[in-house]
Amino acid sequence: MIKHEEAFKSMHFGMNTVMTHWAFGRYAAESLKAVCKEAERLEKKLSRFIPSSEISRINKSAGMRSERLGGDTYEVLSRAVKFSICSQGLFDVTIGPLVSLWSNSRGSMKPPEDLSIRRVLPLVDYTGLQLDPYKKASGLQKEGQSIDLGGIGKGFAGDRFLEVFSKYGVKSALTNIGGNVAALGTKPDGSPWRVGIRHPRKENSLIGFVSVSDKAVVTSGDYQRYFIGSDGKRYHHILDPTTGYPAESGLVSVTVVADRSMDADALSTILFVAGINKGIKFLKEFPGVEAVLIDMNLTVHITRGLKDCFQAGKGINTEILN
Repeated sequence: MIKHEEAFKSMHFGMNTVMTHWAFGRYAAESLKAVCKEAERLEKKLSRFIPSSEISRINKSAGMRSERLGGDTYEVLSRAVKFSICSQGLFDVTIGPLVSLWSNSRGSMKPPEDLSIRRVLPLVDYTGLQLDPYKKASGLQKEGQSIDLGGIGKGFAGDRFLEVFSKYGVKSALTNIGGNVAALGTKPDGSPWRVGIRHPRKENSLIGFVSVSDKAVVTSGDYQRYFIGSDGKRYHHILDPTTGYPAESGLVSVTVVADRSMDADALSTILFVAGINKGIKFLKEFPGVEAVLIDMNLTVHITRGLKDCFQAGKGINTEILN
C-alpha cells in the first residue's frame, strides 16, 4: 500500500514573476522556507534591476574594469557564454541593450526606430564578456554593453531550488518559476509529474502536457510578452541577437525537457530563434534533451524521445521528428 505524504505548497513573487513550489516529506515545510530565501539571495546577486547586484556591478563597469564575483554569478555567466558560443550567437548573454530598447517601446506599442536598433546592435557581442577563472572575475569590453540573464537566470534558480529540497531530504518536489518547471523525483505515489504546455493562441488552454520525473520543462513562446503594432504585426519579447528584432523563425512556442533547468531555459530560447530545421540539428549536440516545437500553423512537432510521455490536446495535430 502506497503511503500518501502530506503536500506543502508555497507561492511568492520574485525574479519578476510568480513562483510556486510543492514539496512532500518530513521536512517539506522547512524546505519551502529555505527555497524562498534562496530565491531572494539569487535575485540580489543576478538581477540587473537591483543596483547592488553582481550583474549590475559588471554592467556599470562596462568598458572600464572587471568585477570580482561569487560562485553563483560566475557559474551562470560561464554557462551562458558556452551557450552563446555553441549557438553561434543565437543566444547572447550581452543582449541587455536590446532588451532595454524594446522594453521602453512596449509602452508606446511601437517598435523602436530601425536606426536605434542598428546603433545598439554592435554592443550585443558575447565575445566582449571576459571571464577570469582564477580571480573569479568578469568584465565587459565595451562601454554601453550590458548582461541580461532573462534566457538562463530562472533556469539556474530552478536547479538551485532542487538542490535545496534535496538538502532537506525531500525526494518529491516541483518548482514553477513563471513557467520554468523543474521536478524532483516523481509524485509521492510514484507516478510522473504532468506538466502542461500552454496553447500559444488560446487563453487558459493547454495544447498538451508532458509526463516527467527528475526533469526540467521550460517553454519559450511569442505569447508571453508582446504587443500588436499598428502594422498588425506581433512584436514579442524573444529577440534575435543577430537582427535586433523579435525572432521570426516560423515557431510560436518551444518547450525543452532536460535534466538541468538551466540548460532547458537556454535551449528553449535558442531553438525558438533558430527555427525547426536548424534547431533540431543543434539539439543533436545535447543527447537526452527533448523538445516540443509548435509552428505558426499550430502543428506540434515532438522529438522521438517524448513519443511516450507527451499527450496532445483534443484536435491537435502532432508530428514526430526524426
